[in-house]
Amino acid sequence: MAVNLIRHAGMGCVLTSLASTLGVNRAFVHLRCRPAGWSAASVRAVGALLILTSSIGNKCAEAQSAANVLLVVNSTSAASGSVSRYYAERRGVPQDNVCSITTPANESISRADYLAQIEQPIWQCIAGLRAHDRILYIVLTKDVPIRISGTGGRAGTNASVDSELTLLYRRRTGQQAPVAGFVPNPYYAGSGPIANVKPFSHELQDIYLVTRIDGFTVQDAIALIDRATTPSRDGRFVLDERAALVDSGGDRWLRSAAERLREQGLGDRVQLDESTKVLTKEAGVLGYYSWGSNDPAIQIRDFEMQFVPGAIAGMFVSTDGRTFKEPPAAWRPSNDGRRESIFGGSHQSLVGDLIRAGVTGAAGHVDEPFLDATIRPEILFPAYASGRNLAEAYYAAMPYLSWQTLIIGDPLCAPFPHALLATLAIDPGLDSATELPGYFAKRRLATFEASLNKDAAALFARAESRKSRKDPAGVRQALEAAVAVEPRFTVARLQLAAAAQEAGDYDRAITQFRAVLGYAPNDPVALNDLAYNLAVRQNKPEEALPFVQRAIAILKTPQFYDTLAWIQHLRKQDTEAAASIRIARSTNSQDPDILWHAAVIYASVKELPRAAAELDLALKVKPDLADREDVKQLRQQLLDAK
Repeated sequence: MAVNLIRHAGMGCVLTSLASTLGVNRAFVHLRCRPAGWSAASVRAVGALLILTSSIGNKCAEAQSAANVLLVVNSTSAASGSVSRYYAERRGVPQDNVCSITTPANESISRADYLAQIEQPIWQCIAGLRAHDRILYIVLTKDVPIRISGTGGRAGTNASVDSELTLLYRRRTGQQAPVAGFVPNPYYAGSGPIANVKPFSHELQDIYLVTRIDGFTVQDAIALIDRATTPSRDGRFVLDERAALVDSGGDRWLRSAAERLREQGLGDRVQLDESTKVLTKEAGVLGYYSWGSNDPAIQIRDFEMQFVPGAIAGMFVSTDGRTFKEPPAAWRPSNDGRRESIFGGSHQSLVGDLIRAGVTGAAGHVDEPFLDATIRPEILFPAYASGRNLAEAYYAAMPYLSWQTLIIGDPLCAPFPHALLATLAIDPGLDSATELPGYFAKRRLATFEASLNKDAAALFARAESRKSRKDPAGVRQALEAAVAVEPRFTVARLQLAAAAQEAGDYDRAITQFRAVLGYAPNDPVALNDLAYNLAVRQNKPEEALPFVQRAIAILKTPQFYDTLAWIQHLRKQDTEAAASIRIARSTNSQDPDILWHAAVIYASVKELPRAAAELDLALKVKPDLADREDVKQLRQQLLDAK
């Protein structure tokens, strides 16, 4: 049984879900929280925010325009700020649609940090505006990480940040999306007619289309924006087969692309090269695809092409999006992996060179995608020429999500004539029962257990909507109504307990835990959290101990052993507490509460170096702990003992 840690903004607590989705299988939720007060000024600010977000949520969207773009800027990077400001000005992106995240400007990020620093803040930006359906495109800017570190292979857990973000909508409806391996793309056109590639909206697709504005330099990224806002529909499609005597899938796709473009009446604008030579110095190029350094004949970076504004490109290259750091001028890719050809961990071509050369859109890969997962040129170019915008054309040609692909470019770039969707097809307005956008609300409600009262499910979804808009009183009202309709709605009760703890009303939280145990006496989370509240909030460690022991007998988690250790410490059983906290720390948990408890307990048994190490790690994970008096006292105690 997997344990997923989800930090809920505005609640100040960590929820540990032990079921597939909230409300689906009555998930167990770890709700040990810190109190957070609300000042009068905070309440007034939230009221103003509610008025603002309500008006935005009900505003008619301008179809497939900047109103449908969420622009993401990394606050730690001046380059990201420059690119995002320029894009917002050129496209007229509303200020409310600019989402600031804070993450190191590194190219790789751990999955835990991706969830906390990228996915959760981006979702808060979307949900706070109730723009779940209105936002179609997420645009990342330079210095937002490109890669989630993990394992390789077809069942691996590494992925591009961009491709993982496409599933944000689906996951937040409550549907499962595996981390390992890839996920079929619901917008992928497959072998169907190009005419079947319709404008993207959430009426049919439960994903976001994610692109990024990037390049070797800020100037490269800005030049890309300029080209995207003044695209040309004139130009030729240059398709360069591999210089090898092998009938590969990629070459077949290139030939199919040429055939489809001819069927669209563009035959005089297609150049398909089936020879062993490398196509260079072509003029007026609107579309380009080749094998890059996987072609034995290609060992150059610049093909000296003249790309028209709006030109899109791709290569059958495994790691061409591995980095946006600029190589030395003398570097050249190769097909044989020579040491002098390695840059950024590989000898292969780089998509950054295509951007520098003047393309407006390009696909790249942060790691090995395998050939069947690459962008299909026989879909990409015909879809673009039929009127689909840049994002739609690339995603219609992309077989898999949660995988290795990056799409570089402005999603709104669309040089060919096309009909815009009606505004209601993009955003049908709010569902009154859930206070969520209509398409999203329908999908969210479909994830609850069939046996759950439908009114209770809608009220729970309403609480989620209010939580995203920072309305704690509204959250409590909706959850209480849900529990009144469905008294055995465990997740709703546990979230009520979380809200009570956030408000410092621990007696009310304890009442909810006891209510759960009244009909589900072996619910491990209710047992654990009741134990913690009894011991810490009501100073009843003796009464608390049997509850946490029962919880551990049912399910052994670091959080439960931490609760046991802290109760033992409060009972002055520090030798036993030290043994329990070692188990809690055996999984290398980065929970600041566990680290803080470990520091206190190890200090109590005179393991001072270990106590100091745990405290240092706790402060690294959560720096604001340093402001607490008990933390200051322990730090001084450990310093004095040196």
